Amino acid sequence: MQHFLSIADFSRDELWNFLQKAKSLKDEFKAGGNQPILQGKILGMVFQKPSLRTRVSFEVGMLHLGGEALYISPAEIHLGIRESVPDVARVLSGYVDGIMARVFSHDHVLQLAQYSHVPVINGLSDYNHPCQALTDVFTIWEYFGRVDGLKVAYVGDGNNMANSLMTAVVKLGGHFSLATPEGYELSPEVLRDGQKFAAESGVTVTTTYDPVEAVDEADVVYTDVWTSMGQEAEAARRLEVFPPYQLNAALLANAKSSAIVLHCLPAHRGEEITDEVADGPQSLIFQQAENRLHAQKGILALLLA
Repeated sequence: MQHFLSIADFSRDELWNFLQKAKSLKDEFKAGGNQPILQGKILGMVFQKPSLRTRVSFEVGMLHLGGEALYISPAEIHLGIRESVPDVARVLSGYVDGIMARVFSHDHVLQLAQYSHVPVINGLSDYNHPCQALTDVFTIWEYFGRVDGLKVAYVGDGNNMANSLMTAVVKLGGHFSLATPEGYELSPEVLRDGQKFAAESGVTVTTTYDPVEAVDEADVVYTDVWTSMGQEAEAARRLEVFPPYQLNAALLANAKSSAIVLHCLPAHRGEEITDEVADGPQSLIFQQAENRLHAQKGILALLLA
C-alpha cells in the first residue's frame, strides 16, 4: 500500500511515473474517454477546508475512471474533535478503497495514513500541497516538454504551496528561486530539505527578499494568495507587507519573454496578481486548473487500481 502525502516522499523516477500516468490518462480522455480501471472503487473525501478544484477534480476523476467519490463535509466529522483521527481512519478505511483528506493540520494527514488500511492522499495541509505541485510540474512539462534546466520563480508567501512546488521542481531537475518578505520565508527545515534535493539533482535553490531578482530570466513565474485559509487574523498585516510582491506586468517583464504564469487559485485579483497578468497571453492558470483533474487521475490510478 502506498500513500500520497508529500512530494518529498518520492524519487525522481516515481514522480515521473505519476506524470506519465497523468499524461496517458489525459490523452485517453481527450480521445474519447477513460477506461473504467477503478470500477467498483470508492474514494472517501474528508474536508476540513472548502474547495472547488480539489473536490471537483477528485470526484470527476473517480467518475471518469469508473469509480465513485463520497464527499464528507467538515460538519460531518469534526476531525480530531468529535472523533479522534485514528478512529476516523480505522472506521472510514473499512468502508472505502482510498481516503483523500483536505485538512488544516498536517499531523491529521499523517495520523490518517498511520491508522488507515487503505491509501491516503493529502489534498492539502498547512505544511504542503503535493497534489497541486504535481499538477504544476505536469503543466510545466506539458508546455515546455521538459522540467530539466528551467528556472521556476515563486513570489509571495513561503507557504505550503511554495514548499511542495520547490520540492517537485528540483527533484525533476529545475532551478527554483523564491522571493518572500522578511518574516514570511520558508521554514529553515523545509528550505534545508529543498537544498538537499536540489544538490542531488545538480540544480539550485535561491532565496531573496527582492522579487525582481527572483524572477530574473525565469521560465515560469508562480504566485499564490498572501493570506491562506486559517490565517485570516493576519490578513490586515499581510496586506501592508506584500504589495511589493504583486505579480504585475512590471514584475513579469523581468522574466523571459517566453515565460509562463502559474497560480494555484483561487486568486485574489488586485492583490497577489493583476487582471492584466492573470488574463494575459503568458498566463496558463486555467490550463493549470484543468490539469488538476488529470494529475489527480494519475495519483488515483497508481494508488487504487
